[in-house]
Amino acid sequence: MCRLFGFRSAVPAAVHPSLVTEKNSLLRQSREHKDGWGIAAYETGDNPFVAHGLGPAHCDPDFERVSSRVSSRTVVAHIRLASVGQVEKCNAHPFTHGRWCFVHNGTLKNFARHQAAVEALIREDLRALIQGATDSERCFYLFLTRLAEQRQCLVGPACVEKVARALAETMGLVSRLTDEPGQDGSSMNFLVTNGDVMAATRRNRSLFLSDTAPETGRLPHRKHLGAPKPGDRLEQFVLASERLSGEDHWHEVAENSVIGVDSGLVFHHWRVGDLDARH
Repeated sequence: MCRLFGFRSAVPAAVHPSLVTEKNSLLRQSREHKDGWGIAAYETGDNPFVAHGLGPAHCDPDFERVSSRVSSRTVVAHIRLASVGQVEKCNAHPFTHGRWCFVHNGTLKNFARHQAAVEALIREDLRALIQGATDSERCFYLFLTRLAEQRQCLVGPACVEKVARALAETMGLVSRLTDEPGQDGSSMNFLVTNGDVMAATRRNRSLFLSDTAPETGRLPHRKHLGAPKPGDRLEQFVLASERLSGEDHWHEVAENSVIGVDSGLVFHHWRVGDLDARH
């Protein structure tokens, strides 16, 4: 198990409170999820700046140092509790490919038994890029494979619906390989972004959404409060495995769903089964 955090904003903003000082910040959560950390931020150019640490975030001064310096429209962070793969840099999240950045909270069931079958689903040139031992990295390259199958260029602007469909297809392909009757299925909370589009899935792990960032505390400029609705244009889009505070602006994401924002921060929501009929 791991914990993830995603942030998209209309204007660059600091994320230090979410990562370090908030009541239930990632730093606090790292006392349990202690097998390394990673932060990716889109600051200049197309590709993200990425920093990793292999120790617990709560006792690694680099985690707070990097967190305090990040001010960006798009940030992804992850703290790891290793389940597949040793604690080493090649297994550390976020995983990146060009503009794309990916983190995973969850575990594929019986991964060692199904690893070869999962890898066989990945396009050959992308499969050759795998460096580590994790199920998560393989899910990332499977996602990119499915995205490319939709004639979506991996280096240009992205369509949020195609991103959501590729995530759902990845979940469907993996679940059909790994799930067994009478048992809990693979847990696949994925979060992916290219710096503009951001999308996430929920399957067998908790996930929460807010459009009121802890950094500002400002209420969203929408006609209705409560959870965002499809078509709402947001100022900020914040995702976390756990509520970062006890305040009521955190909304639970529905199981077996995909949510996201497009490059204009318009909110979208789908059921996984509507995107992948085979799921």
